[in-house]
Amino acid sequence: MVRNATRRGTLSADRIVAECLAMLDERGPSGLTFRKIGARLGVDPTALYRHFRSKDELILAIMDHLIEQALDGFTESDDWRDTIRDLLQRSRAVYLAHPHAAVLGTIRVTRRDGEMRIVEIILGALELAGFTGEQAARLYRVLDDLNLAFGSLDAGFRILDEEQQAKDQGAWSREYAVLDASRFPRIARATAYLPLIDEDSTFALALDLTIEAIAARAAALPTSQ
Repeated sequence: MVRNATRRGTLSADRIVAECLAMLDERGPSGLTFRKIGARLGVDPTALYRHFRSKDELILAIMDHLIEQALDGFTESDDWRDTIRDLLQRSRAVYLAHPHAAVLGTIRVTRRDGEMRIVEIILGALELAGFTGEQAARLYRVLDDLNLAFGSLDAGFRILDEEQQAKDQGAWSREYAVLDASRFPRIARATAYLPLIDEDSTFALALDLTIEAIAARAAALPTSQ
């Protein structure tokens, strides 16, 4: 789809990012070239270089835009656990709403305002829990990597075609269900439950376990810290 020509002076970085995110949703990363972006916006591709020096810089801006979406309407809680849980759930929801972008950019560090805001919020939550310095920094990385790993993994599944998704989802109730119980006794005992576990409940459990572990460490901190 080619947009109407953009009037001179109306092209902005925000508009480019929004259109590129839409292109990723529609076509995946193969459509994300400056030539195709320019055609969609109705501008010469060289006009894009006034806002982004490279495609890599554009991808980082798109990822930071997703972080800003996750932060939209977010309010910190008095309970650090609720702050972390809500923030990471919001972030994951945005990644799954834009899976091609998530797969493309969750491994990157955007070095932009949205990312810095979310880092500040998580560190603040950990400070409320009683952690400072290196401890807080390490726990932040644990939470961030958990969020990004699940976001990338689940987004990667969502960009598979329907046939591939069906094969992978059905494996638990087909191939795993008929395994020789003498060779795989533990799988046999779990086979009734494996097909019932979905990505949302798995992420929620992983997040709960991580928060519980952090809370246990917080409870063991010296009172003088």
